[in-house]
Amino acid sequence: MRAQAHTLEAVAASIVILASVVFALQVTAVTPLSASTASQHIENQQQASAAGVLDAARENGALDAAVRYWDETNGTFHGTAGAGYTTDPEVNRTALGRMLLDTFEARGVAFNVYFAYPTDTGTLVRERFIYRGEPSDNAATATTTVALYDDDPLYDANETTTNVTVNGSSTYDALIPPESSTGLYNAVRVEVVVWRM
Repeated sequence: MRAQAHTLEAVAASIVILASVVFALQVTAVTPLSASTASQHIENQQQASAAGVLDAARENGALDAAVRYWDETNGTFHGTAGAGYTTDPEVNRTALGRMLLDTFEARGVAFNVYFAYPTDTGTLVRERFIYRGEPSDNAATATTTVALYDDDPLYDANETTTNVTVNGSSTYDALIPPESSTGLYNAVRVEVVVWRM
């Protein structure tokens, strides 16, 4: 009698455990877009790649050229009618854009580039430089900061320096206003947002 009770108890416990597992599997929906260790690993790789592009762009001067790629006459970035680039051919205009395309396009990864800077009131303003769409929920971001000094020259459409300085420009302050009078014009945070298309 006692053995039968233990056997019945074991069967009942097995049924409870099995029912719990079945219930847990039905409650949790796993989709291709669910967060997982693999997707987190991909996001980390994309963030590291974007950070690597920013580091390389800083080394070869492409980062400075992008931040100061300014059309003094029109008061916009060269080749644009407003805030930032939106189509692929225009992304190719800057060395930074070409570096990002070379790194991410063949891998099916989209990217946006933003310039963020503080104003004299302390608020942070974020401007589009390269905009290729709305990032997904799994987007990764890499950032770096570029110091702008009063005597830094602006760049023309061919990415060569001009005689106009950041502080001497009559229109650049519409994009990025000076924050101090100490020779440091402003500090610009360059953000690259990447995501799988």
